[in-house]
Amino acid sequence: MSKQELVVLGQDDDGGTGCCPGLLTAPLEEEQAAELAAVFKALGDPVRLRLLSMIASRAGGEVCVCDLTPAFDLSQPTISHHLKLLKQAGLIDSERRGTWVYYRPLPATTDRLAALLTRPAGEPLPAVPESAR
Repeated sequence: MSKQELVVLGQDDDGGTGCCPGLLTAPLEEEQAAELAAVFKALGDPVRLRLLSMIASRAGGEVCVCDLTPAFDLSQPTISHHLKLLKQAGLIDSERRGTWVYYRPLPATTDRLAALLTRPAGEPLPAVPESAR
């Protein structure tokens, strides 16, 4: 992955009302597609997707990095790198407490992704071609 900063969804000048319409209601503008691609790229790695899932599903809303690292057959610096990319994408936030760092999900970004991918209410599901079944 390049060293460029990932753009956080919804960090624009629209007052936080949302970055874009749903995919099924209007085509994305070039800039919107680029911003979304950066977030989806952060989620495109199985380790990062699993980390986000572990953080988001934790009772109490946060998890210590000391509880995340043992779940993987990866070094602590590698886990920290993956967490940094999730944080840059605006999917999680962190807080240092003494020696340990605690991570929590940022629902605003995941809610925007969910809204983007949600079919408008009352719209029928598209037919699935035989070849895709």
